[in-house]
Amino acid sequence: MRTCLVVDDSSVIRKVARRIIEDMEFSIVEAEDGEQALGHCVESMPDVVLLDWNMPVMDGLMFLQELRTLPGGEAPQVIFCTTENDVGQIARAMRAGANEYIMKPFDRDIIESKFSQTGLI
Repeated sequence: MRTCLVVDDSSVIRKVARRIIEDMEFSIVEAEDGEQALGHCVESMPDVVLLDWNMPVMDGLMFLQELRTLPGGEAPQVIFCTTENDVGQIARAMRAGANEYIMKPFDRDIIESKFSQTGLI
């Protein structure tokens, strides 16, 4: 089974994402900040990362930059899930290695569409 790492400091967002993505037949691992997420990636690299931008300890952009330097870190599809709607910020994330982005709030159709666009389903 493919794995999705959901990284968000909001337990509500993680729970909503979990319900949607488990229905898409992914196993879910959760992290509440980028540092925890990196630890999960070192243990076992996920197939996809649903990544919040603004988090304590280590934000999403810093996590993404670190992820892409890890052995195998180029493999996961990374989808930013954020309230950031500044085109410059989104471009910065894409240059850092994000594959797609989703604006919060999201729903099942949006996640399925982005997973489809990145070849995950």
